[in-house]
Amino acid sequence: MSVPDRRAQLFRMEEARRQTQRQLDMIDRQIIRRMTAIIPQLKPQRTGHRRLKPADARTFLERYRSHLAAITQERQHEIDALSRKLARQDAAIAALRARLPPDLLRA
Repeated sequence: MSVPDRRAQLFRMEEARRQTQRQLDMIDRQIIRRMTAIIPQLKPQRTGHRRLKPADARTFLERYRSHLAAITQERQHEIDALSRKLARQDAAIAALRARLPPDLLRA
């Protein structure tokens, strides 16, 4: 394979890696969006008199973490698959970079 072909292949591989990373980022944003929508439901409902003891922050955090774990678990198979794909892409890019002369690599 000629050097220009390798550079073109490297460019395509790097673009595919960026796309995979964007997919992972999109899943992360979707999880964050769902958690943001759930937060008002996690706060304890104030009923009765105002002089009740203040809400326990630990209880809120426990509920938040359990909901986050459940939402993340729903998407875990996608996250795992994309993470494995990203690792394979990184390895392939590193191998291709090793075969290119250093002066021809992009910054």
